[in-house]
Amino acid sequence: MRHETPTRIQARVIDEPAIPVLPARCTMRAKAFYEKLGFRAVPGSCGASDYLILRAGEVEVHFFHWPSLEPESSQALQHIRVHDADALHLAWSRVALPAHGLPRMGALSQTPWGVRQFA
Repeated sequence: MRHETPTRIQARVIDEPAIPVLPARCTMRAKAFYEKLGFRAVPGSCGASDYLILRAGEVEVHFFHWPSLEPESSQALQHIRVHDADALHLAWSRVALPAHGLPRMGALSQTPWGVRQFA
């Protein structure tokens, strides 16, 4: 009998993306912000709920209500991998987010490992 390694098993059974679950002081404000970026709420996940699910294409982001959250000191983050970071940056630039403060959108950059990104 051949024993499979964890790596081989993972390659066969983990074929779905990981979904970040992020804190939000107010899920309704998070919903309004992400809708400007093209995300849409999953029906039934918003309103008086303390949990919010948003989707844009194949990307899904979840939020939970954390009223005492201090965004300036939060360690929460997400990384969304896309096919064309330049095109997404251009599209999201239309929202006119500032380059500093919260929320913000920084300039595009190229990492030493070949990833085109912005924050």
